[in-house]
Amino acid sequence: MNEYVTGNVIRKYREKKNITQEALANILCISPKTVSKWETGKGLPDISVLDDLAQALEISIPELLNGDIIVNNNLSGNMLKSSFYVCPICNNIVYSVGESFISCHGINLKKEEKIKKDINYEIIEDEVIVKIDSPMTKKNNILFIAGVYSDKISLVKMYPEQEALARFKISGLKYIYYYNNRDGLYYSLFKK
Repeated sequence: MNEYVTGNVIRKYREKKNITQEALANILCISPKTVSKWETGKGLPDISVLDDLAQALEISIPELLNGDIIVNNNLSGNMLKSSFYVCPICNNIVYSVGESFISCHGINLKKEEKIKKDINYEIIEDEVIVKIDSPMTKKNNILFIAGVYSDKISLVKMYPEQEALARFKISGLKYIYYYNNRDGLYYSLFKK
């Protein structure tokens, strides 16, 4: 986290709501001097006040702790707008419809940037078989292969010393993704 509930963060959100220090203090049932101490850096709010403080400022606790307002521009969920996040410590994979604020092991994860690439696959009956040529060692491997549909994601986790192979149903498949732990996230539009 860049900031921990600093006075600047509290003041910024309080002023954005057009409320005085006294009005915020009344909402939180504390003295106006306490709010003033927070904003001048002479004190920090107790952890027990964070939930009420975030509600009073009409933001989430992660927004309050991080100092950035999170804007949801994704008004209608669409799996084709999926974002992938990978933890560099444990290789935890998180995906969301649109962008998210994701944290793992105390690190704010950044959305993986997609790199367009022709991905080889074979169609057998009603399935697509995706095989990625990779050494699949601990230092260089495919972490996952995913088939993205307009209404779902089918993600197959890969492990070192295993063949990088995944099968997906053809019906509704729009994109194929894979993540190489050294080079990043690749994707290709699926064409029959």
